[in-house]
Amino acid sequence: MSQASARHLLVDTEEQCLALKAQIEAGEDFATVAKDHSNCPSKMQGGDLGTFGRGQMVPEFDEVVFTAELNTVQGPVKTQFGYHLLEVTART
Repeated sequence: MSQASARHLLVDTEEQCLALKAQIEAGEDFATVAKDHSNCPSKMQGGDLGTFGRGQMVPEFDEVVFTAELNTVQGPVKTQFGYHLLEVTART
């Protein structure tokens, strides 16, 4: 079964998500941005979600995590929870 490790941040608006993505792409540390701005409890770990299998996350999240290039910020990805930036750190 496919497994992936990823980190993410979650915000309420697409505009905020795009602004944070620009900060990360300009050199800000993903984990620091997640700690400062994410609405998800994972922010305490810099957005780290650990390792999980296909189907353990919502479908929109899964689609990105199991197809995106590694170590590249993806998003905004809209789910029922809000807007995410995702970074897949490993996949097996």
